[in-house]
Amino acid sequence: MIRKSKKITKLRGSRTCGYGEAKKHRGAGHRGGRGNAGVQKHKWLSICKFNPDYFGRSGFVRHASLIKDLKTINVGELQEYVLSNIDAFEKDGDKIVVDAAALGFDKILGKGRISLAMAVSAVEFSENAVAKLEAAGGEAVEL
Repeated sequence: MIRKSKKITKLRGSRTCGYGEAKKHRGAGHRGGRGNAGVQKHKWLSICKFNPDYFGRSGFVRHASLIKDLKTINVGELQEYVLSNIDAFEKDGDKIVVDAAALGFDKILGKGRISLAMAVSAVEFSENAVAKLEAAGGEAVEL
């Protein structure tokens, strides 16, 4: 028989709302299973409505051989390191020679201020790093 009003509205105010004993209306069977049980069966419409991206993959994963994992350091941090260990670096005229690969860094980035003339050798440099090194009287040497 088709109901004119919902059962819960009709029986509001009674202790059990037409479910007999209270414990019959309490368990996971009433919810249709625990957690996400049934999301591809009887709970499918709720997944479509509230979480449409639940299934399927998204995005693109590059092959491991194409991913660069470079250890980087900013020119400001590099200058601080050089100044704290000034005796460990050679001088070439008025420039301090820094081998970033020997320090464990592959790429030099351009954040920070520098006032020290350094001849830095590394695998890669950002454009900003090269500009700051040359403005301070140093040079960037790519390996």
